[in-house]
Amino acid sequence: MKNEKRSRGDFSGISKKFSKNIYDSTKGRLRMAVLKEDLQPLLNGEPCRVLDVGAGLGQANEWFLKKGFEVLHTDISEEMVEAARLRHEELGLADNCRYQTADLATLASNEGQFPIVLCHAVLEWMPDAETALTQLKTLLAPGGTLSLMFYNRNAKLFANAIYGNFDYIERGLKVKKTVRLSPQNPLVPDDVQNILKELGLEVIQKTGVRCFHDYLRNLDDQQRFDELLAIELKYNQQPPYRDLGRYQHWLIKKPENEQ
Repeated sequence: MKNEKRSRGDFSGISKKFSKNIYDSTKGRLRMAVLKEDLQPLLNGEPCRVLDVGAGLGQANEWFLKKGFEVLHTDISEEMVEAARLRHEELGLADNCRYQTADLATLASNEGQFPIVLCHAVLEWMPDAETALTQLKTLLAPGGTLSLMFYNRNAKLFANAIYGNFDYIERGLKVKKTVRLSPQNPLVPDDVQNILKELGLEVIQKTGVRCFHDYLRNLDDQQRFDELLAIELKYNQQPPYRDLGRYQHWLIKKPENEQ
């Protein structure tokens, strides 16, 4: 049962490990810096309702809460939702935030529509990307913006080729034993693009997240990290570097005339 829950992105019981491995690492710091840069136009807009799907510890929606937006913070892990609530309370941000333990299907059936929907590092844990994207469209208000970040299968394959993991590539990037924090269903960007097109959603901006970081052996000090971040921000929307990002962050619009 634990493996089944983990395979769909439920990190109950390992929230502290999740925070340390993801957000306290250079890759996590880089990811958050790129996301904040991309989301700045939304953050500078008129405050509105924001839905954060699979919001984890709530770091991304903190930016919106600080700007006066009303946030619905959701995750399938009750432990993660509670940890986020406590974090927000410590920062004095909880008053504008509602917290809910729910999966995407439940949200799509019960929560109405939002001008801004955040869905970061969730899609690669879902069994069916098309169903998930359809549900996200349902939650997005006409003219609204979806901030979608997903794990890039092409970049995963490329990185493993560099590291010499040829047998892993031959197995179709399938591991013999599930790694708890490793997404199980990385996505091919062209496949995601095709689904979005079929749904009538327009991708207005594409950014690669960690276009260079994951191909380095190590970063030895803060100065080198700052230099790398500058390079990432300079090239992460330019092909071919953008397409090598371990994650893809896309801003997606729903037409004004579509419910």
